[in-house]
Amino acid sequence: MQNPFGNGNNDDNNDDQNNLLPIPPNFATVVNKENGQIRIAKVGLSWTALWFSILVPVFRSDWYNFLCMTAIQLIVAMGLSMQMSEPLQLTWTFASYGLGILWLFIYNMMYFKHLFNLGFVPADQRSKELLINFKYWREPEDKQ
Repeated sequence: MQNPFGNGNNDDNNDDQNNLLPIPPNFATVVNKENGQIRIAKVGLSWTALWFSILVPVFRSDWYNFLCMTAIQLIVAMGLSMQMSEPLQLTWTFASYGLGILWLFIYNMMYFKHLFNLGFVPADQRSKELLINFKYWREPEDKQ
């Protein structure tokens, strides 16, 4: 298959099963060796988290981070509500916009870190190098 992203993955004769789909250069593939699940996600800034806030984990079926983000947003909204003496509906909107900037920077890292805790590992060398460069993945230390 011709790769439109220009990252050198045009080898149709490659036996590596991870190159079946062309993947943009800023996306990493992780696989769970136990059950064979594969996840592909962007590494770096999460612009969707800026615009859609706590809906992004719902789109990815990432319920753990959805609950974490919702709890943080609720705590901030309640704190703003008490501080500003405004209704919670108004302060929830303020908290959503304000925390959207935080989620822009950290959501993709949260997603990958949670996947690693579930037993996922980088599927190929390119993904591994990308995750190491962004400090999402650290090589396991050898036990001696």
